[in-house]
Amino acid sequence: MDAERLIGVCRHTLAQSRGALEIVAEAWQAQALAQAIGSRIAVDGPPELRGEARDLSELGGRGCGVLDLQVLRTGGIRAVQLTGVADPRAALNGLCALLGEVGIALVGVACDTDDEGLYWQCIEAIDAADESTDRARGMLRRLADRDRSRPLRVVWDGAKPPDPADSAAGS
Repeated sequence: MDAERLIGVCRHTLAQSRGALEIVAEAWQAQALAQAIGSRIAVDGPPELRGEARDLSELGGRGCGVLDLQVLRTGGIRAVQLTGVADPRAALNGLCALLGEVGIALVGVACDTDDEGLYWQCIEAIDAADESTDRARGMLRRLADRDRSRPLRVVWDGAKPPDPADSAAGS
């Protein structure tokens, strides 16, 4: 499944999550997806993104580590379904949105729980999601810089360009 579609599935599932453990499980899924997207871009993506993509993959892996694996619902790790990142810019934008939503959901869980262990898990997961988002935004800035530095390419359609004398005569 392409990254954009998989991100959409994760966002939908997070939005449907009601209990604290479901939300924490979806936070784990999002970090696993960040890890997978980072790995895929590091191997197949634009050369200028590969170093930061490796960092994103590493951060995603660390983000998975702060969450209790026992909360993962049946169905396994969604990120293993990732088949490619067709549009790195769209995937990174979607990942930033997903991780932002994860952070907000985890704040809600942390504020509502009396379980100190769950509270600190949420705080660490929020931090991991923020770090992953920062790395993805850095990659988006690199793409924007690359696009600005490329010369403009003009495509001629074969039509005769307008003659400036014709427009002056018509005035």
